[in-house]
Amino acid sequence: MKTALFIPMKLNNQRLPGKNTMLLNGKPLCHYLFDTVKDMKEIDEKYVYCSHDEITSYIPEGISYLKRDAALDGPEVKGLEIIERFIRDVEADIYILIHVTQPFIQRESLINAFHKVVDGDYDSAFSVREIQDYCWYLNNPLNYNMKDIVTTQNLEPVYMETGAFYIFRKEVFTRYHQRIGIKPYMQIVDHIEAIDIDTFDDFQFAQAAAIYLSK
Repeated sequence: MKTALFIPMKLNNQRLPGKNTMLLNGKPLCHYLFDTVKDMKEIDEKYVYCSHDEITSYIPEGISYLKRDAALDGPEVKGLEIIERFIRDVEADIYILIHVTQPFIQRESLINAFHKVVDGDYDSAFSVREIQDYCWYLNNPLNYNMKDIVTTQNLEPVYMETGAFYIFRKEVFTRYHQRIGIKPYMQIVDHIEAIDIDTFDDFQFAQAAAIYLSK
């Protein structure tokens, strides 16, 4: 069974230009994730999937560079389009999609979710935050009764995708055109692992977290 991990990247980010290589506590943002996955022996092939050749100077041994079509860098391009193109470029049985914008994801979280899919118990896996608080959706309480309010520790948890990683069997995507299958495993991650950098404010928050973790 062949496994392939891919890290889609672009260097023309709109909301925070150049964020993927910005220094986060003195270290390029992308290096956090690269360092996490580069020595993972469980995965057969690992790729940075990017259209800009200059990214190669950041890629360590253990991860390959696969040049993608620059058309995939457009602001209107959807993530599913990038997945579809990568699957066309690289043949595998199980794919691991992971993002550099969530630099604090732990190897243990990734490996645990990976084995859930490889062992055959689940057809896919993804990272989530478990939220055990009073939540609303479409102007209605989502997980509690306003006439019988229980303490937060007794609330039914709500799970939110963090987007750090998605692991799926090839047939999940080819059959359903989804990165999450019909029998997924939700890997709960902590609030630091779930930090996602999209804006400068996000980056500042991640900077504080990186300094804290380095102590």
